[in-house]
Amino acid sequence: MRIAFMGTPAFAVPALDALVTAGHDVVAVYTQPPRPAQRGKLVTRSPVHLRAEALGIAVRTPVNFKDDADRAAFAGLDLDLAVVAAYGLILPKAILDAPRRGCLNIHASLLPRWRGAAPIQRAILAGDEATGVTIMGMERGLDTGPMLLVEATPVGRKTAGELTAELAEMGARLIVDALARLDALTSVVQPNGATYAAKVDKAEARLDLTLPAAAVERAIRAFNPFPGAYVEIGCERLKLLAADVVDGDGPPGSILDDRLTIASGTGAIRPTLVQRAGKPAMAAAALLNGWPVAAGTRLE
Repeated sequence: MRIAFMGTPAFAVPALDALVTAGHDVVAVYTQPPRPAQRGKLVTRSPVHLRAEALGIAVRTPVNFKDDADRAAFAGLDLDLAVVAAYGLILPKAILDAPRRGCLNIHASLLPRWRGAAPIQRAILAGDEATGVTIMGMERGLDTGPMLLVEATPVGRKTAGELTAELAEMGARLIVDALARLDALTSVVQPNGATYAAKVDKAEARLDLTLPAAAVERAIRAFNPFPGAYVEIGCERLKLLAADVVDGDGPPGSILDDRLTIASGTGAIRPTLVQRAGKPAMAAAALLNGWPVAAGTRLE
């Protein structure tokens, strides 16, 4: 098929690779424009942008599709289909209608649960037992289109980073399968019961230690690697990258022992992997060897 690929983060890269490997004619890649990133504020191209350039595919970076010239350029590609994966723009009707066979989206949830921007993090935060990928036809609503293929995987104790990598590979495999069997697949209207996965706000990364320990531990996994769950010890921010739920009782946010066990609203967590500002990640035991935190310390 003659395809345009539309995606931005690393999650979308395996799907782009898979489409090219499967022999589809990816004539253009659309991605978010280069923007300042990280502390140096250097203008950075997206992972999809970099991969498309390496593959020798033309890259287009419209800010949006309000400009008639951008819409005309897209229509002029004479596409059979567009494949979308975490592009970061809501596509107007003119774009959705331009390819002969419409647009398909690779969405990282079991729709209709977790429509929206952060389905992986929200699934972990909510304690969902499973999540997955849905290949869906696109329409003007936010992730409301009919479903073509769905595959699930257990959430377990995976971090958002681990789950993102797993679902990226799953989505790449499913989109190739969907295109190979497009005429034989049946579209299924999404059932009722949709939930919305709001974009992660950096303010959420500050752990709420009044929550039950299980919820705190889920937040640690949901915000690993970004934006990084943290507590404050004195004037220093300490990221918690992994933790166990353990027995313990005390005022929420208090250190219960010499192993950095932290009381929460119910029970306690014991961090196992931590990171001080400007330092590499390390085991909590290694941190405490050089920076002991006394029992009774109250975290912010």
